[in-house]
Amino acid sequence: MWARCGLLLIIVCVAAGRSYAQTTDDTPAPVRPNIDFYRWQEDWSVLADPRVPREFGDALKYIPFSKSDPKRYLSFGVTLRERFVSVDPALFGTVGGKRQDYLLHRLEVHADAHLTDSTRVFVQIENALAPWLQNPTPVDANKLDLRLAFLDWQKKFGNGEWKLRIGRQEIAFDLQRFVSVRDGPNVRQAYDAIWADYETVQWRITGFVSQPVQYRNQTDWDDFSNRRLVFGGVRAQRRMSANSQLSVSFSDFRQDNVQFLAASGNEERQNVDVHYYGNIQVFDWDVEGMKQGGSIGSKNVDAWAFGSLTGLTLTQVAWTPRFGVQLDAASGTHHLDGTTVGTFNPLFPNGYYETLSGYTGYTNFIHFKPSLTVSPFDKVKVVAGFGMLWRETTGDAIYAQPDIPVPGTAGEPGKHSTNYGQLQVNWNATRSLSFGLEADRYFVATALRRAGGEDSDYLGIELRWGW
Repeated sequence: MWARCGLLLIIVCVAAGRSYAQTTDDTPAPVRPNIDFYRWQEDWSVLADPRVPREFGDALKYIPFSKSDPKRYLSFGVTLRERFVSVDPALFGTVGGKRQDYLLHRLEVHADAHLTDSTRVFVQIENALAPWLQNPTPVDANKLDLRLAFLDWQKKFGNGEWKLRIGRQEIAFDLQRFVSVRDGPNVRQAYDAIWADYETVQWRITGFVSQPVQYRNQTDWDDFSNRRLVFGGVRAQRRMSANSQLSVSFSDFRQDNVQFLAASGNEERQNVDVHYYGNIQVFDWDVEGMKQGGSIGSKNVDAWAFGSLTGLTLTQVAWTPRFGVQLDAASGTHHLDGTTVGTFNPLFPNGYYETLSGYTGYTNFIHFKPSLTVSPFDKVKVVAGFGMLWRETTGDAIYAQPDIPVPGTAGEPGKHSTNYGQLQVNWNATRSLSFGLEADRYFVATALRRAGGEDSDYLGIELRWGW
């Protein structure tokens, strides 16, 4: 793997001296794109302008197909993420295990071919490893495999623009509470999908059908999707003002042969989601609610969830402090032997909305966390928070991410589950290089101690580099 990476860098060095440019007018010179969280959203056609300063490897970032049309080009890229993790046993140690120190390595290489002004093909392969981790799961490690491969088409229509994307792609909504690319773990979530989108100045209407990719770590090229897990829906977004937006979505989630504490069998959930976010001067907010109906086996589903983030930023004060409050809740099943399942299914959570530790799941919980964010240096952000967690009902279990019940907690007394402290430090050192640190300390309450749980720590130190 490292030999392949080294060979790619050698090729970049050899090609770095080549340059593709064309004459431009007197308009301001375009700016180089930053390395995006979604690599397929980057636009490297700016390198057609000779006024844009050249950097190492630009000959492979922009290879034009046409001298007369700068929007037709081929671009290559690399994303590398290395994260050191030191963490106590999962599920607060209720199932045994020892503290582990390990590395999460993820290398992605992509090619982005803009065939015409409106059509392009994007392909990305991935190698994800978890050295020193005992018993890695499919979200921890994935041998060489196809991560993304889609055809993208767009066209102006009336006052808006049509977009169509077909193939293996990323799907994420808003803060990714329930539909995400799952960047917290090592292996990101992709979807084999058809995605259609129409967007105007004030409206955006989206529809999609997908078979989420299921990951294996047995051989190369063994990831798959099938009709045993399907997810689709429609979504309408409306810009309410210059700084606020409202969206409503309806989705359908189906999965065969599931096991919940309250039911088992084929799962069908119909979801209604309402999301509203915005800001007014120094105040910002993000509020979302989801209602779920449907069935699991012979039982009905009646579940719900709520999430909110609000903050006040003092823009005229040193370090630009932001005082934030996070309040979340999700339902559980009040009677496991009843006819109704109230356990909320978080669908495809992002893995870092609460913490990176994985100790907290968005199921049967109430979560309250005040936080303080400051920027002591340019491009450096520090976040400190203190979270408090309870169960929505003691009839159901305490859950870890994504919806794994902690053994010995269902039906036991004690709503309070844990308190935790969280510290995050993020430094965007350059346009393509960033560093991150997260430290979490969980203090378990009586309900978890009775089940054999112990106070637990998490430390993650991360490097991200993109080209």
